[in-house]
Amino acid sequence: MREQLTIHNAKRSSQQPTSRFPRKKYACTYSTIACMTRTPFDAFSKQLLEEFLSPFGTVELNREIAGESRFVDVWFSPSAPPDRSLGLLARIAATPCLIEPYRNAPGFSEIRSCLLKLFLVHSDQQRQARREDASLSEDRLPHLWILSPTASEMSLNSFGAIQSLDWLSGIYSFPAALRTSIVVIHQLPKTPDTLWLRILGRGKTQQQAVEEILALPEDDPRRFQTLNLLTAWRITMRVEDLDEDDRISFMAINQAYLQWERETVERGRQEGRQEGTQAGQRLVVENLLKARFGEVDAQLAALISTVLTFPAEEYTPLLLQLSREQLLERFRG
Repeated sequence: MREQLTIHNAKRSSQQPTSRFPRKKYACTYSTIACMTRTPFDAFSKQLLEEFLSPFGTVELNREIAGESRFVDVWFSPSAPPDRSLGLLARIAATPCLIEPYRNAPGFSEIRSCLLKLFLVHSDQQRQARREDASLSEDRLPHLWILSPTASEMSLNSFGAIQSLDWLSGIYSFPAALRTSIVVIHQLPKTPDTLWLRILGRGKTQQQAVEEILALPEDDPRRFQTLNLLTAWRITMRVEDLDEDDRISFMAINQAYLQWERETVERGRQEGRQEGTQAGQRLVVENLLKARFGEVDAQLAALISTVLTFPAEEYTPLLLQLSREQLLERFRG
């Protein structure tokens, strides 16, 4: 059984680009989330959705269904209209929804499992409404969105899913009473409106999305958030385990990682020059650790003095590439 994960909002470091979007940091790291989910992609997709949707409502990751040993990947309840700049994602999140992202196209049993979770959620909400002697209209029940990189015609037909006339190409609706849609990511139009879903695709679809994100202005907050998450995913990847599509994705994600590395180091150097040599070097290290792990806790802070005894050209790649555990082992005095 997966443990339930709760994400806490807090003010993010002032070292990050400023924007009109609320910023936050996590009470747990990417690696913590990765070990509580199916794959590193699971961690990436859930954190990306949580980053973008949390300013507009309540996001719960790995939400346990009451009385069941089943978990919903992402459960979103809007409290305000999502920012229209999120494009298709904003439209999906305009009403309560369950979101189930998949790295590979889900099979029949996986789709049935998603539907079962949806029905259990509906049943629980209806029981609660009866206990409170309250009405619960059909349109207030959560809608299930399955995000899949591809989908076969046979799979779509088997569940009665048809192309939605009111939505973009690539979005298929199940029969209305099921309150379920599947987003076939590689069929989505290649437009800015679909960017934040195409980044969850595979192969060339994800590669193009990464290139579009890198082309955004450096002070774009979602560019910064996404590069941070792609970098964390890149560090967990094992190249020898990748198939052809994932190798294409890896090359794109690696490009994003290298760009993030250059920008992070340069930002740290600029701030360091403003603070003076010794204090500046310490600030560079602190900023690198913040970029990697979201915050510098007591254990990481205790490493900084040891790190600074090494040349910058030696410690910089280590700070960017090693895991938290490896850094503690490498630099612990």
